[in-house]
Amino acid sequence: MIKDWLVNARHTVVFTGAGMSTESGLPDFRSANQGLWQQKDPSRIASVEALNTNVEEFIDFYRKRVLGVKEFEPHNGHRILAEWETDGRLDSIITQNVDGFHQLAGTRKIAELHGTLRKVHCQSCGSTHSSETFLDGSYRCECGGILRPSVVLFGEMLPEQAFEMAFGEASRADLFIVLGSSLSVTPANQFPLIAKEHGAKLVIVNREATPLDGYADLVINKRQIGDVLAEWHRY
Repeated sequence: MIKDWLVNARHTVVFTGAGMSTESGLPDFRSANQGLWQQKDPSRIASVEALNTNVEEFIDFYRKRVLGVKEFEPHNGHRILAEWETDGRLDSIITQNVDGFHQLAGTRKIAELHGTLRKVHCQSCGSTHSSETFLDGSYRCECGGILRPSVVLFGEMLPEQAFEMAFGEASRADLFIVLGSSLSVTPANQFPLIAKEHGAKLVIVNREATPLDGYADLVINKRQIGDVLAEWHRY
């Protein structure tokens, strides 16, 4: 079944969530035992309000996150997706992840719905810099503004360009594959439904069940994403 879908699809889109990154060793945000939000209150530390009123703790938290991302690297699943793009089997990736692993693996067409930890930008003038600047201890722009990671904070809208790209890709897809997302975060979790409404086959690969499993044409639970992709890669 999935073999035929992969071979015959005219426009294949992959949607990735935290489960894609945790297989590289990164902690996620919402797991019961080790999720980052079990240790920190997101409204206090990763929000626009925190940036404006609690700058030191905000910067300390995100500096550790930037450092943490650099301790890990893409796994085989990331590399398989990049190879699919090169071979013309994959048209784009929509991701909720901010680690930049898809790009490091070689994928080029990506909608980063929640931004990236690989860059920082000035909250005042908007100038962008590598996250290396952040790690060097430079938290102030030349204009005097605060440098912050280019991620979506609580209280902010999704980046317009990434959202529009994701909407367009979901609408065009005839095969839409979800990898490692609980599909519990709005509005990102609407893209699988948009794809389904436009006639796409919907495949969901996630450790646990998701609220959208009932809409899917194929659901795979309790499997490593890298292992599943390696099996499909042989088709």
